[in-house]
Amino acid sequence: MSRKFTRRKFMAATAAGAAAATFKFPAPAIAQAAPFKLGLLTVKTGPLAQGGIQMEQGVVTYLKEKNYTFAGRKVAFISTDTGGNPAGAKTKAQELIEREKVDAILGPLAAFELLAITDYIKEQKTPMLSLAAAEDITQRRPNPYFLRPASCSSQAMHPMADFAAKELKLKRVVTVSEDFAYGYEQMGGFQQTFETNGGRITKKIWAPIVTPDYTPYLVQIQDCDGVCQGFAGSNPLRFMKQYVAAGLKLPVVTGQSGGDDALLRSYGDEALGLYSSCPYTLDLATDSNKRFIAAMNKDYGVDPGQYAAGLYVSAAVVEAGLQKTNGKSDDKEAFVKALRAVELKDTPRGPLKFDHLGNVVGNFYVRHCEKANGKLINKTVKTYQNVSQFWTYDEKKFLEQPVYSRDFPPLKTS
Repeated sequence: MSRKFTRRKFMAATAAGAAAATFKFPAPAIAQAAPFKLGLLTVKTGPLAQGGIQMEQGVVTYLKEKNYTFAGRKVAFISTDTGGNPAGAKTKAQELIEREKVDAILGPLAAFELLAITDYIKEQKTPMLSLAAAEDITQRRPNPYFLRPASCSSQAMHPMADFAAKELKLKRVVTVSEDFAYGYEQMGGFQQTFETNGGRITKKIWAPIVTPDYTPYLVQIQDCDGVCQGFAGSNPLRFMKQYVAAGLKLPVVTGQSGGDDALLRSYGDEALGLYSSCPYTLDLATDSNKRFIAAMNKDYGVDPGQYAAGLYVSAAVVEAGLQKTNGKSDDKEAFVKALRAVELKDTPRGPLKFDHLGNVVGNFYVRHCEKANGKLINKTVKTYQNVSQFWTYDEKKFLEQPVYSRDFPPLKTS
């Protein structure tokens, strides 16, 4: 169900616009008196809900900080629950665009949701800034109305694989993740970079997104000196708990969702020693991050993770783009061009900019899960700066290979 956070302000602004028309103010003045309508596609039910709820919290935190005003225009925020499935994402996207007439959309969360709506978004020419990591939307199937201020699926895994090979000295790794696009692309990125650095993937294990018992998959973890897991939502909690309960003690590395800061309050000691790579880290000691954390703590009583941070930063990009157009959003091509030209020096995730395909270029942080004062924390041990979706590979050659999938890169047999 849609929820309008500024309905009263929206109605007041609409009334003011009608009054202005009576007195025959110039049309541009009337248009810009209208609120900027910002929609959100998120997930509030099912295994991905933990991240989806934080997405909404991240947007609202930024809007409150800015008094629901971007570039002199009041912001009407409309949040919708997709249910975490492609059909739901399509229905809610249509509602936001055709009924609510939004100026821009934030979200969705899941790669399979984004893949289901990207053509529709392109047809409707609606700017979208998404947390969904589906790689080809900024690679082989670029959408000119799409930006990704967070990370594509493999973007965190390239530095994680580099760290695993060079710093942890791992040689043989088993990968395990959910059996859907996000999992394939994470593991593909890890595999390619790990093998580039002399490592070997000995087995790739895929589990359904709803898996209460990981025992059949855990018994397959053999012939390796480390494990890379790519679970999302609340699934990393179940996997790591069962991993330790099964007596497995091999080091575990993961990407942006498997060791998310927001999960630490739900983890037990099974998370100790976990290495994760993420575009956001709670221990980044900047004023903007401290302010963001304090607001999340005050309003929601939780530490933010990459889901909340990703949407907070997405909202900041929207505001910066709107400032570039002097508050105008009716020319969608000009608005998207302005959004893609945004460079932010100080955000909770650090500096960022966009490549020519609309994907973020920014810092990624490798963290080690430790305990301090009786509390689990992620301690940053290495920062990779200006990480591209193409890592250090040649863009042209990278795009000539298939998108990362269940079977690409293939396992080496010798």
